[in-house]
Amino acid sequence: MKASDFFTIEGRKLIEQAIAESELHTSAEIRVHVETFFKGDVLDRASTVFARLNMHKTELRNAVLIFFGIQNKQFAIIGDTGINRLVPENFWNDAKAVMEDCFRKSEFSDGLAVGVKMAGEQLRRHFPHQQDDINELPNEISFDSSE
Repeated sequence: MKASDFFTIEGRKLIEQAIAESELHTSAEIRVHVETFFKGDVLDRASTVFARLNMHKTELRNAVLIFFGIQNKQFAIIGDTGINRLVPENFWNDAKAVMEDCFRKSEFSDGLAVGVKMAGEQLRRHFPHQQDDINELPNEISFDSSE
């Protein structure tokens, strides 16, 4: 199965709507990337995807990537340097725990959507939405570059 076929239309809309709604309250940018399978460490792969998606080019360096490997059954949440300078090391742990609970029940769309919303809530404290804020990155889910 290709990563782009993993979600139902409704599931994909749920995740993308969570991104759009979360970004209404923060100047941070949130992306979700899904791959069928990856080799190596999940954090290394997420970092590679982060760079490939040009997430490090936001003005405030405040982009967040939620990376999910379907067959690997692994995921990661990583933030850019602007976020990492301001937040504690365990900043993403609550979101990860809730996502893991959803994933255990095979509720992948729900898990990703709730992870996005929780990330957005946490980010709004450090990066509130600005009057002149523009959407610097797409809200659509990205998938394997091989698709």
